[in-house]
Amino acid sequence: MWPRISIILGLVTGVFAAALIMGAILAFFPETAPTATPGPTVTPAPTVAAAPSAAPSAAPSGVPASATTSPSMAATPAPTGSVDPGALFHVGEPAPALVVPQAGGGTIDLANLRGKPVWVNFMATWCPPCVDEFPLMNGFAARYANDGLVVLAIDVEEEESVVTAFAQGLGTTFPMGLDRDGSAAERWGAIALPVHFWIDKDGIVRDGALGGIGPDIMARGLTAILPGVTVTP
Repeated sequence: MWPRISIILGLVTGVFAAALIMGAILAFFPETAPTATPGPTVTPAPTVAAAPSAAPSAAPSGVPASATTSPSMAATPAPTGSVDPGALFHVGEPAPALVVPQAGGGTIDLANLRGKPVWVNFMATWCPPCVDEFPLMNGFAARYANDGLVVLAIDVEEEESVVTAFAQGLGTTFPMGLDRDGSAAERWGAIALPVHFWIDKDGIVRDGALGGIGPDIMARGLTAILPGVTVTP
């Protein structure tokens, strides 16, 4: 009996002694967290302060902000002044000389028409606006024939057979001249086709227009050379 008790007491005493020893070890050597292996040192890039942005310019009163543009997008200012119709069409000047063969025979001489209001049109059969204008010109020629109006179409640099077929196809009722070498068009400053000139009975150019034009412009030109006549489009 006693030997067993002695053995048990010895075991208990040993366990207690071992516990005291472990406690002492932990007290004197506390556990430390594992130290991370230091990596390479990275020097942060210097921070650059952003430049203060300029406050947006206020749009002019009455103009939405979306309508404003940057200087690079600004439209080029329109040139001041405009083309002088007088210089372009000889308005207010005596009409240049015009002597050309007439399609179908004869000669057209503007000087022989002094005393009559004359509408001169430089054109070509290949020109779409010229084709569109001819029915309108036919109508005006017929309506104001009793007022002395003479309408002349001057074809530039085409064969007579082509011009004659063109006139017949459109039922043209007024004379057609043949400016075979383009010299008449050059003299008149007909820089593009069609172009129109309205000359009064005294041989002075009163209006001009670069085509294609409609009945309103045609009526305006005729009004300038038919004083006292009510011209309607």
